[in-house]
Amino acid sequence: MKSLTEYLWVNTEEHREFINITDKVKDLVDRSGIKEGFTLVSAMHITAGVYVNDAESGLIADIEEWLEKLAPYKRDYRHHLTGETNGDAHLKSLLIHHEVIVPITEGKLDLGPWQQIYYAEFDGQRRKRVILKALGE
Repeated sequence: MKSLTEYLWVNTEEHREFINITDKVKDLVDRSGIKEGFTLVSAMHITAGVYVNDAESGLIADIEEWLEKLAPYKRDYRHHLTGETNGDAHLKSLLIHHEVIVPITEGKLDLGPWQQIYYAEFDGQRRKRVILKALGE
């Protein structure tokens, strides 16, 4: 079995951002030489996430609005008693989840026609990492 692991470093300009990382994952798969297998893409921070969906700006705005309704920024999270102010970012990360696994077929990332891979940052403006790991034959 072959594997290739790389770390993608992200430092967002905004506190909350959604970044399309599909091309970076495709590049890893191309360089891995793997013909059949899987790619793991995982945010290595508890206030970020990774998801697969459409790269349409209206949908991204809808996702952000939906997350804010389910886990709104507010001052009274118990987590804030520790001195933190990012309780909502932790909850948003749980809703999006921290990782995806995407198949590799015939040497290519095997996504559906509209699917893209996104890194979702909920407590940004500092350096964070995403692990990209391709496994297979």
